[in-house]
Amino acid sequence: MRPKKETQKSARSATVTGKAVKGFTDEDRVAMKERAQELKAEARRGPRAKKADEEGDVLAKIAEMTEPDRAMAERLHAIIKASAPALSPRTWYGMPAYAKDGNVVCFFQSARKFKTRYATFGFSDKANLDEGTVWPVAFGLKELTAADEVRIGALVKKAVS
Repeated sequence: MRPKKETQKSARSATVTGKAVKGFTDEDRVAMKERAQELKAEARRGPRAKKADEEGDVLAKIAEMTEPDRAMAERLHAIIKASAPALSPRTWYGMPAYAKDGNVVCFFQSARKFKTRYATFGFSDKANLDEGTVWPVAFGLKELTAADEVRIGALVKKAVS
């Protein structure tokens, strides 16, 4: 006689006792849906997508933002275009982003989008910012001063070098 094999229950049938199940927030789900729409739009446009179309998408996302995020996003857009003309504007998870050779290098995340107390300007792992064993890849923004703009312009230049 063979020993009785224990059956393994699926994760769906497992019960949660007294603990809230953590998952994606509503804002996360919206961002993922926006990313799926972006990928579909890229596929429709084909490999020769016009930069003007993608930049138009970015400017539309910026226009949807509320103040002060909109003003910061507009200023960052101008700084990035001036500092690194090789970067192409595009949307990424529903946020303004800037890519080189199809890879996102930097992005702006509105405070309102994820209900945070500050906006974020960040860099992906494609950015050339490596410095030693630890370096910053995202910055919280409550406003942009002239000194901040200079610093961001320098970081963007370094990121694409």
